[in-house]
Amino acid sequence: MVATETAPAAAAASLSVKLMAPHDRARWDAFVRACPDATFFHLSGWQSVIEQSFKLKTWFYYAEQDGQIVGVLPLCEIKSRLFGHALGAMQFCVYGGVAALSDEARTLLDGAADKLARELGVGHLEYRNLVAAHPGDPAWHTKELYVTFRKAISGDDEENMNAIPRKQRAMVRKGIKLGLVGEVDDNVDRMFEAYASSVHRLGTPVFPKKYFALLKETFGDECEVRVITQNGALVAAVLSFYWRDEVVPYYGGGMPIARDVAGNDFMYWNLMQAAAARGARLFDFGRSKLGTGAYDFKKNWGFTAQHLPYEYKLYAASELPDNNPLNPKYQLFIKMWKKLPLPLANLLGPHIVRNLG
Repeated sequence: MVATETAPAAAAASLSVKLMAPHDRARWDAFVRACPDATFFHLSGWQSVIEQSFKLKTWFYYAEQDGQIVGVLPLCEIKSRLFGHALGAMQFCVYGGVAALSDEARTLLDGAADKLARELGVGHLEYRNLVAAHPGDPAWHTKELYVTFRKAISGDDEENMNAIPRKQRAMVRKGIKLGLVGEVDDNVDRMFEAYASSVHRLGTPVFPKKYFALLKETFGDECEVRVITQNGALVAAVLSFYWRDEVVPYYGGGMPIARDVAGNDFMYWNLMQAAAARGARLFDFGRSKLGTGAYDFKKNWGFTAQHLPYEYKLYAASELPDNNPLNPKYQLFIKMWKKLPLPLANLLGPHIVRNLG
């Protein structure tokens, strides 16, 4: 992309906002890794992953002062008849928004997002924050929809096991007794098989296999594929991200047998063990929608739900988006999707899921 510059009069003369070019990626990532507000989902690799996997348009803005990056804001455009026209944090990334070292940089990046949103004529702009960025600002709205589950873990397996509530701990021990084992794959083949089987049973379109392969290729050792087997047979699998001292299990799924052998329960315990041994001290179970089975499952592990203050700024839209599987208008689609043969669902899913971020 060609770099552009704008600088509001109120900003310091040396503070400007630009679009990331290929030669900026190394210093972009160096900033993200050092910035306390940044997350794994601010890394530059997401641009190529999202653009190549889903053919979506992205803008990676950064604020620069005296030749140094002082703030970043990755944005992605969604344009769909079913889900509307929006600009916001990277599609399929649970965290995102401005990560900056100063209020001035944050304001400048907000201004770039506002300008782009108006030029594109979107319905709304969305930031996916861990902490509210505009509290009390009437121009920004929040809604009670998503929570995240984050919990400290130690380097001691016994301590981590004992921190799991009794009923859930019994499920983990069931998987252990039934001979489940975990191993790391260098490709996404088995993980995709387990994931595709799982989401089909939930009535959700599947991501393209290419997407998972690009995640593994782009993020290398920071993206791990862990597979659970029983006597060599595939039971479950999870793709996780490692970030600073955190592990983030992000895409997981199980074969039909997983329910009978506590496959998913064992899988997350096996990941927790491996992550703790690798030095991770925070287990991020990721976001879930209120009132869903995933929400209940994570609570059963003793994790406390933390509200995610996603923020929305309305433009052409008159109300906040409601792209939620609990929304009654999507229930018929979910029921129909569950009835599709799995090979057909895997063929059609990637053409639909690009708008489901």
